[in-house]
Amino acid sequence: MVGRIFNIVKTFIFIVLMGGTIMVLIPIKLLSSSYRLNVEIGFLRYFGLIPVLLGIIICLWCWREFIIKGKGTPAPYDPPKELVVSGLYKFTRNPMYVGIIFVLFGEALFSGSALLLFYTGSISFIFHIWIIITEEPYLRLTFGESYKRYCESVPRWCIRLK
Repeated sequence: MVGRIFNIVKTFIFIVLMGGTIMVLIPIKLLSSSYRLNVEIGFLRYFGLIPVLLGIIICLWCWREFIIKGKGTPAPYDPPKELVVSGLYKFTRNPMYVGIIFVLFGEALFSGSALLLFYTGSISFIFHIWIIITEEPYLRLTFGESYKRYCESVPRWCIRLK
């Protein structure tokens, strides 16, 4: 029980530092810059709240899975001790990144910011490269055959509903 509480605290710190920077601080900075490139989309901007809320729910669900099932945190410096293949991880190998991208896309839509939309695409590309170069080799090394089987049955990005 103490270990789980400690993982919750470490996860919270990671969320505030990394998630707060990527999903809050940088978008605020981009929106306040003189290079905003805003596009007026009227009431349609409110549809941006849907991916924001969905992305937050996805991230919370993934963080819970990492703490409870993985017995660790989403932080690279304190990864799960067990391979997480439950919850949203049954449908895609990277739902946490998908959740973050949803939040950023929703923020771009809500703000009408082309610059924030470009940032969302850039972050998506960075996530993809990070996963291929860093995460997947580490997971293959750490979890071996079970991770290989997981990769064969669950796609990296696209959601598989079977």
